[in-house]
Amino acid sequence: MPEIKRITLPYQASLLSLYQALRALPYPALLDSNHDAFSDTKFDILVANPLARIYAKQGAHHIEWRDDQADTPLYTLTDSDSPLSTLEQLLTLSTQEPWAKNAPKDLPFTGGLLGYYGYECGHYVETLPDNVLHDISLDQLSVGLYGWSIVSSHASSTTELIITPWCSIQEEKSLLTQINKALSLAPSAALNSDPIEPQSRPRFVLKTPFVSNMTALEYKTKFDTVKDYILSGDCYQVNLAQRFSSHYAGDPMDAYLRLREVCPTPFSAFMELGEQQAILSHSPERFLLCEQGRVESKPIKGTIARGKTPAEDKANADTLLASEKDRAENLMIVDLLRNDLGRTCLTGSIKVPKLFALESYANVHHLVSTVEGRIEGVDQSIRVFHESFPGGSITGAPKIRSMEIIDELEPHERSVYCGSIAYFSVNGQMDSSITIRTLIADRGRIHCWAGGGLVADSKYQEEYQETFTKVGKLTHTLEHDFLK
Repeated sequence: MPEIKRITLPYQASLLSLYQALRALPYPALLDSNHDAFSDTKFDILVANPLARIYAKQGAHHIEWRDDQADTPLYTLTDSDSPLSTLEQLLTLSTQEPWAKNAPKDLPFTGGLLGYYGYECGHYVETLPDNVLHDISLDQLSVGLYGWSIVSSHASSTTELIITPWCSIQEEKSLLTQINKALSLAPSAALNSDPIEPQSRPRFVLKTPFVSNMTALEYKTKFDTVKDYILSGDCYQVNLAQRFSSHYAGDPMDAYLRLREVCPTPFSAFMELGEQQAILSHSPERFLLCEQGRVESKPIKGTIARGKTPAEDKANADTLLASEKDRAENLMIVDLLRNDLGRTCLTGSIKVPKLFALESYANVHHLVSTVEGRIEGVDQSIRVFHESFPGGSITGAPKIRSMEIIDELEPHERSVYCGSIAYFSVNGQMDSSITIRTLIADRGRIHCWAGGGLVADSKYQEEYQETFTKVGKLTHTLEHDFLK
């Protein structure tokens, strides 16, 4: 019986060099834990050249098989009105492969689905209005079925090429040739985590400063509308965001590498989606994790800027920890997530082991809680994800009403922002981020967003400034380093 192959490679504390070597393949993706900055992170994952890609745009979805699969695809799927149902079918069929049932459990990804879900995929979960301007050409959703991966396991200091029986001998040989060439050309890169220089790609250049899609007055008008909804009992909290946009030329990976250096986060990712399209994610926030049937979510609610001195930094952290407003806001989202996970997790399994924990990043402190549940079945992780999407920490409460208000007040689609980058492995493992602190490079235009949860006692100036605090490290770095 065919089985998964595990081919040992020299340990890579970062997979950036190997990504550079393989990025010419279709739909490459790097899930990047920034292990050097976050020593407790577990894995980095690199994939490319999926056997199939499921993508959606404004209601229509498609499955596109790779050329060598076009005539006789791996699976025949029943028709569905929703890309989420198609993905669930595909994962179920994949996990039923005999080799998948014996897939090792110590790896996060042993073949399966990996990609991104835009915020607007919430329309496939709930009935919602759609009045925003759709001016971004990226697909609403793009998820690949990947037959191989490179995984760095930081706890054991190992890096492996994982080959599933879906891969041909020719594909395996080609991969090993490219990997060995990259490692032989840059042995120091393998040891020191320095990326190989991009080849034949023009340097990233930012052509204009970032500009918001709201003036300060427009933000205040929308802020006041949210407060009116809250005071009238429509909702308890709404996450209101503004978008910052610019124009660029050149290789977005230059920008990703620079932002990775100044804004390290444990759920970073770089994905290339076709001609002149890329996702540069520097997210600090997990959405859902599934390991051995245990589901975990870590919502972030509560933010304060880092201090300029150690004393000021500690004072800011203490202020956040003591903030009744931020604790109440965090608790609302914890309750929302308990409800979302309760749709699919086993009855009585929902727990909150951590409430209001402090986590610190380059430019901000956050309040983070942990919500847990349990599921049965290796193909059930994707159902938990779909039934909980999008994450409550970036919508508000109650979720559906908050999303209706967001649609009413925000002028443009959120696209990848506040969606998720996720993988669903055939061995039952799953992990996902909430794509905050995330930029989209879209054929010469680049966008990023920042928002905050508004509640009854929110103050306009504080909330408006918080959006700039969250996004400033990204926009200011690119403007300083790459602006003509």
